[in-house]
Amino acid sequence: MKQFTARLAWRRGKQPFLDQRYSRAHTWDFDGGATVPASSSPLSVPLPMSDAAAVDPEEALVASVSSCHMLFFLSLAAQHGYIVDAYDDPAIGEMDVDADGKTAMTLIRLRPALAFSGANLPDAAAIAALHHAAHERCYIANSLKTVIVIEEHA
Repeated sequence: MKQFTARLAWRRGKQPFLDQRYSRAHTWDFDGGATVPASSSPLSVPLPMSDAAAVDPEEALVASVSSCHMLFFLSLAAQHGYIVDAYDDPAIGEMDVDADGKTAMTLIRLRPALAFSGANLPDAAAIAALHHAAHERCYIANSLKTVIVIEEHA
């Protein structure tokens, strides 16, 4: 078994609390030393209680899926002898009401734009196969019931 940790820290300070007008800004601390400013999304909790400049959990979920998929895609591409020069994914997550009537991230759309170089260039079928294999191996995607779609993005 592998364990992964993150530390969340939030402090009320001198702000009121019971009126629900407290700041949702907090930090995420990771074992490698990175600290990320985090907050609720202004789409969920209005400003100024949210920090629009911070990462919200919904964005982090979309980024986690995109990152996991990319890391497996790059590894698989290298195994097949394809040189990837760039991978850019303007991923989108859609929150809606799911089949159980609960608000959930119901769709994550990965839209990677790729650049390859070298003599061994993959065709569209090879790229699709790499994306399929990367999706099958991505343990973040395997942990979610959210629909994840991979589209080519130019």
